[in-house]
Amino acid sequence: MTETAIAWDTYSRQRPERRPVNAHGETSWFNWTQYLDHGPGAELLEVPAGGRVLDLGCGKGGNVAHLAALGARAVGVDVSPRQLAAARERWGTAPGLELHQAEAGAFLAQDCEGFDAVYSVYGAVWFTDPARLLPAIRERLRPGGRLVFSQRPAVEGCYGCQASYIPRGDDEDPLVVKRWDYEPEAWEQVLTKHGFGEVYASVLAAPPGRRTVGTLIVSART
Repeated sequence: MTETAIAWDTYSRQRPERRPVNAHGETSWFNWTQYLDHGPGAELLEVPAGGRVLDLGCGKGGNVAHLAALGARAVGVDVSPRQLAAARERWGTAPGLELHQAEAGAFLAQDCEGFDAVYSVYGAVWFTDPARLLPAIRERLRPGGRLVFSQRPAVEGCYGCQASYIPRGDDEDPLVVKRWDYEPEAWEQVLTKHGFGEVYASVLAAPPGRRTVGTLIVSART
């Protein structure tokens, strides 16, 4: 197992399972943000009926399973065996759902069918060098296809490649993964540079309460 897979396996142990139902009583739903029942849903992807959509860093599978429930051909990719085991246990029999263990760039390189939409929710687009990943995504998006991703906003003054630390036991050093942070305007420039159009990036405010960090949501089209 690669160091990256070990890191995300470790992270998986620290994350709660998705609730059985959301605040609306739904058994599947799409969530772009770090807050429960907040923000837009799958409509951002504009997936046509029966369209093929890819989740880069699908984790435990809640979002990609929801797209399958809506009738999409939904493909989830994650590098963590533990994350995927949880996804298969809960959602593995869902019609129209595929789950694959692979690094995002490697999967895109070998999949030749193409996608109507590609997305990442705090996933591979945040944790992969955009100079390597964005051209691979654009290559696999069908004409007019959408790329949408969400992640935490950049901390002021901390841009480009940063370090994220995943804690382990008290007597072990944390695991380290790289992430890429930019202000919304910089993300728009990066995506335009790599051949995307209709690029829009903004920070969705946090819901009312004591927490104030919003969610960066970026969308673009081929």
